[in-house]
Amino acid sequence: MKHAGPNALDKAEPLLVELRRRAALKEISRGVFYRGSEAFLHFHEHGLELYADVRCARDFERFPATTTVERKALLRRVDSALADGSGAFSR
Repeated sequence: MKHAGPNALDKAEPLLVELRRRAALKEISRGVFYRGSEAFLHFHEHGLELYADVRCARDFERFPATTTVERKALLRRVDSALADGSGAFSR
């Protein structure tokens, strides 16, 4: 599964806008978000499907992000990870 390219990210722009609203996240390149100095979220595409890899605890978990319902669920998971600190490594 390849990293999402410009066309896939164009289709996901409304989702990217929502992610950019999270003050704890910094978009270092289009569709690639960091929390502090750690990678937190990035996208992959497979055919017409879009997926987001989100850091949960120490590992990335893959979430579907193609449909509106999937994107809302993804944003809830992102917010949960940001709220409980699971989106960053414990040192």
